[in-house]
Amino acid sequence: MSKDDKDKVQIIDKDLDLSNAGRGVWLVKVPKYIAQKWEKAPTNMDVGKLRISKTPGQKAQVSLSLTPAVLALDPDEKIPTEHVLDVSQVTKQTLGVFSHMTPTEAAAGSSNGKENGAAGASATPDSEKLYMEGRIVQKLECRPIADTCYMKLKLESIRKASEPQRRVQPIDKIVQNYKPVKDHAHNIEYRERKKAEGKKARDDKNAVMDMLFHAFEKHQYYNIKDLVKITNQPISYLKEILKDVCDYNMKNPHKNMWELKKEYRHYKTEEQKDEEKTKSGGSSDSE
Repeated sequence: MSKDDKDKVQIIDKDLDLSNAGRGVWLVKVPKYIAQKWEKAPTNMDVGKLRISKTPGQKAQVSLSLTPAVLALDPDEKIPTEHVLDVSQVTKQTLGVFSHMTPTEAAAGSSNGKENGAAGASATPDSEKLYMEGRIVQKLECRPIADTCYMKLKLESIRKASEPQRRVQPIDKIVQNYKPVKDHAHNIEYRERKKAEGKKARDDKNAVMDMLFHAFEKHQYYNIKDLVKITNQPISYLKEILKDVCDYNMKNPHKNMWELKKEYRHYKTEEQKDEEKTKSGGSSDSE
């Protein structure tokens, strides 16, 4: 069986329990410091008290008070205890709350530990349960009351945010975070390549000129880098020879390129080419 076939086998359709689909739930956004406290709290601890005050003709007032047990989790950290929840209706969205329960979690939550433990061990992945816990009908945003405790908390958060992440600190001894090397790899590679190429020695001037003439038979224009590769001569020595037999173009379209002087050129002009074509055509007709 291929890997793709195995992946296809692992994808199993599961049933979704919709028994609580009609239940309305609230989506509450709480400050970060409350979320951190609630994460530290045990499962069976009361973390807060919610109060709903209804006044005829007005919107309901919702408030949240943290319990002393939650505040005692970290006594050194002072956080606000009283909060107001701003309520907004969910009208243009359809939001839901879903839960996922594995067989081991179902066995742990059951009363009969031995029987459920055996059932959870023998359960297959398709026995996992998915539930819809309800439909979100209201969004609430929890905001603290602007008292002295909250102002101190914000001041401390602003101070921490303004602290630079990197600081200059005096040290008593030398700290080496890197291991020094005698020579770098790219320098060694460059020296080995230059050694393999060999030192560029000055050849006889006539031999260099023959190489240049042979190169200019292939192309009319060359730049200095290509001529150095072709002749394998020092660039200063090559320029001395080029000044004798070549012209340096200063204007476009062949700017910064070398070409042979007129007295050394033997390129055929367009007129000469046309004459040769006509001659060859006339000879063929006479035959």
